[in-house]
Amino acid sequence: MKRTIKITLWILLCIILFAGATTGIFFYKIKNGFPVSYETEKPAINFPPDQSAVLIFSKTTGFRHAESIEASLPVFSQIARKNNWFIYQTEEGGIFNPEQLKRFKVVIFNNSTGRVLNDEQQKVLSQYVESGGTLLGIHGAGDDSHHWPWYQTHLLGTKFSHHPLNPQFQKADVHVEVDSDSSLTRKLPAVWTNQDEWYVFLSQPKGMQILSYINGDKIIPNGNLLWIRDKDFGMGQYHPVAWYRNVGKGKTFYTSMGHGKEVWQNENFVQMIENAMIWSE
Repeated sequence: MKRTIKITLWILLCIILFAGATTGIFFYKIKNGFPVSYETEKPAINFPPDQSAVLIFSKTTGFRHAESIEASLPVFSQIARKNNWFIYQTEEGGIFNPEQLKRFKVVIFNNSTGRVLNDEQQKVLSQYVESGGTLLGIHGAGDDSHHWPWYQTHLLGTKFSHHPLNPQFQKADVHVEVDSDSSLTRKLPAVWTNQDEWYVFLSQPKGMQILSYINGDKIIPNGNLLWIRDKDFGMGQYHPVAWYRNVGKGKTFYTSMGHGKEVWQNENFVQMIENAMIWSE
């Protein structure tokens, strides 16, 4: 009997330790991404001479929004056909070389998380933007796993804190700022509804022009979980969810919306993304 009890206790201890280690690894991956090797080989690309080129980059080393990424790709292809753009979709970082990157009118970090580029590739991307290119970031591209000061300053202008957990997904009215660039507000209603995982940032985006916002007082922003007890706060009534700015001769655009596959069926969200792609020209 005593032996049975002892064996049972050991099994329970092992389960607890395993669960703790798994949880710890999960949270580390979310915050930092896992170390990876960086692709450096230039891909073979035939750029059509009569079409603007769009780069969709969906590489992840942190949390992977797999359903959103998968759902987005046919939507991007549809937008490209509609506007006669050449679209190149990849998760290989070798595309971030000066010769090829300058061929693209816009680079989209499509829920890219973690450290996805090496130091040289980061330098190439920052120079691309400052020389006249455009960088767009969607949802996970704004979490706290990238650890790249230029990126945080020029794409985000703030620092990610958390997202709600109970409930994780909530409906909210998305308000469009009336003084935003008209090319970004094209065909968008003044107010539209979206259900999403609403990111909470530690401050208002600095140096950014806000495109859209929600009333943060109308969502439950609590992100406390297990031992995490300091995430029961939001951004207040004015809670930005999409913004943009000029960077040197180029531009950046970011939206914290885009967690799940459903958002790619929301015609207003898709219109906003298409507007941002057109705005990059």
